[in-house]
Amino acid sequence: MTAAPAPARTAPRPAGAPAPGRAPRTGRGATRARTTILHAALLLGGLLMVFPFVWMLLTSFKTLPQLLNDPLGLWPAPFTLQNYADAWSDVPFGSAYWNTIYIAVLVVVGTLITAAMAGYAFARIPFRGSKVLFVLFLATQMIPMQVTLIPFYFLMARLGWVDSHLALIVPAALANPFAVFLMRQFVLSLPKELEEAAIVDGAGRWRIFWSVILPNLRPGLGALAIIVALSTWNNFLLPLVILNSQELFTVPLLLQSFRGQFGSVNYGLIMAASAIATIPMLIAFVIGQRRIIGSMAASGLGGR
Repeated sequence: MTAAPAPARTAPRPAGAPAPGRAPRTGRGATRARTTILHAALLLGGLLMVFPFVWMLLTSFKTLPQLLNDPLGLWPAPFTLQNYADAWSDVPFGSAYWNTIYIAVLVVVGTLITAAMAGYAFARIPFRGSKVLFVLFLATQMIPMQVTLIPFYFLMARLGWVDSHLALIVPAALANPFAVFLMRQFVLSLPKELEEAAIVDGAGRWRIFWSVILPNLRPGLGALAIIVALSTWNNFLLPLVILNSQELFTVPLLLQSFRGQFGSVNYGLIMAASAIATIPMLIAFVIGQRRIIGSMAASGLGGR
């Protein structure tokens, strides 16, 4: 009978050597250092982007003597809310807020409907020249608005929409190339089996769109609503050209007239008015930022 072979001995591990299967400590240390540097750079960049908004808020609480005597001072001394009271009472902020809100709501609702329908048509309904038409439609985004501003004004004048909110609502709600592109990408990401099952059940195009496609577009529609609302709220050039009556002014346009009606520039008053105009959309963006980022990521999954 032969004896069993003795187990092979492993050489002793030198002191300080990494255990088998573990990354060297130097590698982990370098990774941790790179992560720390990256986080520090991101934090610094975030602070640089937030600082103008913080400076605007702090300046809005300063008195005019402090702004004249210590323009570089950061903290208000004394702290006052009078700038907000004067900004709200000296100009018709209430009517401007109402004008901007209802214009934004109508533009958002119209854009969601037309963009969802056009996106579904470009993604799922084949017709001759659809790809060429879609490319041409997207190419209109490359044309600066300043180039088409004069023809647009003449068209609105021919329709009788100058000094009217219709010029700000109808064109924006009917044609938004970015919104159509975003909805098309979302429709492309949906499985075709959903539509095939609806067709087997006897559903037509309209029934498929309203009952199958539209409910599955809710994440994209929510993000698109926030994006369009932000764009409409901050729109300045088009209202400046179209609107003449102060009772029709939107919030950005009212801020421009607000600055010109005082003899001396009171930056505390201007910053208070800017804060009143900015805070609602800032809240909307903070609430919906995850939805916006998620929709941008999802819209590229079904690209063809």
